[in-house]
Parts: sequence; structure tokens; C-alpha cells
Amino acid sequence: MKEALATGSGNLIIDVDVVAQYAGSVAVECFGIVGMAAVSMSDGIAKMLKKENLTRGINVEMINDKLTLDFHVIVSYGVNIRAVASNLVNNVKYKVEEYTGFEIGKINVFVEGVRVID
Repeated sequence: MKEALATGSGNLIIDVDVVAQYAGSVAVECFGIVGMAAVSMSDGIAKMLKKENLTRGINVEMINDKLTLDFHVIVSYGVNIRAVASNLVNNVKYKVEEYTGFEIGKINVFVEGVRVID
């Protein structure tokens, strides 16, 4: 699915996969985020995704001319999950709005697992 933004000289059309890929790369740079997760609906198990599959852990929708992003993440053991989620939301909101020009209406963070980091 592609989303359009009217500009003074025409329309800017961005595929939601582009937004998801960028948002995923911003997310994994945040402190406390180990990676993105894919949840198997059949067995309810979350698997950590490799960097080339980041978009599977993110859902992007356009609702009332605003982006809604859902992140399925795995966090590092021992971190404050609320602080990590807040940091993720703030970083992604700022960087994705600057990158795309679209306003973000809502960011949902689903913590699917915890991993111990060496």
C-alpha cells in the first residue's frame, strides 16, 4: 500500500514498506531494544527477526491522514521497559516525521520478549 502527501508541486507517494524499513532501523538503534519480533499466531511464540526482515515486526497504516505504527519488539533483560518504550516512541516519532513529512498519530509498542545480552 502506498500513501500520498500533497506538496506544492505535486504528490509525494511513499510505500508503507519504506516507512516500516526506516522505522525499524531507527527502533533497533534505541537503547534497550534487542530486535524486532515476528509472532507466530499458530503457536504464540515470538521470534527475533534479522535486520533484513525488520518490516515483518512493524505494521504501518494511514488513518485520517496520520501514520499509525505498531512495533513488536524484544527488549534487553534488566532494562526499564517503560523507559525503553518511551525512548522508542520519541525517537521514531521525530525521525519518521522528519524523513517522510507525514504526521504520526499513534505508535503502539508490543513487547514480545526479553533477551539477555552478553
